[in-house]
Amino acid sequence: MALIIIADDDELVGEIARDALLSSGHGAGLVADGAEALRVVKARRPDLLVLDCNMPGLSGVLVLRELRNLPAFYDLPVMMLTGRRGAQDEELARFAGANDYMKKPFDPDEFVFRVEQLLAKSGKLDPRASR
Repeated sequence: MALIIIADDDELVGEIARDALLSSGHGAGLVADGAEALRVVKARRPDLLVLDCNMPGLSGVLVLRELRNLPAFYDLPVMMLTGRRGAQDEELARFAGANDYMKKPFDPDEFVFRVEQLLAKSGKLDPRASR
């Protein structure tokens, strides 16, 4: 089981992602904006962070940049889950330090699979435990 924080201002999308992770045996929390995501992550480092690019206040990319500049979070696995579809958007997110980039709408099973792949790469999940 991994602790995962999801930051998405679209409540429905966030709930779908959270429910998919909970159904797979992970602990998952949901926050609605970038500032809250930073506060929660700094208070208790999760095993993985899922960020939407477009959020009020701090965008997901700005949150990611700030985390990558902090020694305690430079290696935190981060997946961008976003409605942005352009190749430049993905390049920008990856340049900022995103480990994966998934576009909305998304398949919850594929989402969980990719989250578990990131967790396995970071050593937070035994790859044999993945579905």
